[in-house]
Amino acid sequence: MAEFPVNPTRYDPYKNFKFRVKWDGKYVAGVSKVTGLKRTTEVVAHREGGDPSTSRKSPGLTEFEPITLERGLTQDRAFEEWANLVWQLGAALGAEVALKEFRKDIRIELYNEAGQLVYAYNVLRCWPSEYEALPDLSSDANAVAIEHIRLENEGWERDTSVTESVEP
Repeated sequence: MAEFPVNPTRYDPYKNFKFRVKWDGKYVAGVSKVTGLKRTTEVVAHREGGDPSTSRKSPGLTEFEPITLERGLTQDRAFEEWANLVWQLGAALGAEVALKEFRKDIRIELYNEAGQLVYAYNVLRCWPSEYEALPDLSSDANAVAIEHIRLENEGWERDTSVTESVEP
């Protein structure tokens, strides 16, 4: 059985409201929502002619779900600038996509209630497949304007160097 550090005084699970997102070595301002990290592996059923009337199962292709980041609309252009690397109106013919730099690795960090880092995941080779620059607007609403970016990715891995801290 694998051993891992245990905080014997922590009985409650971590909350989902203290987190940060980082790309290009900088934290992204104002991110208020990150959808979950999810992967699905197809099941390949097969059998031999001499087997009983049951099938065997083995893993097939693995797909990683896109991740959506949301934040309140501000003058920070990080979402827009990244989305423009994938496609930009008015760029030279054949230059609508910045093939060399449109993919980024991002880091999602989860913190405990005391603000100590407890989990970190590196999400690999992300690129924006959807960008909402301006949400629906309504004169009857009383809400924050939210922009969002949907990131396709080629997998994620937990940063195992992040270990549980002794809580204050």
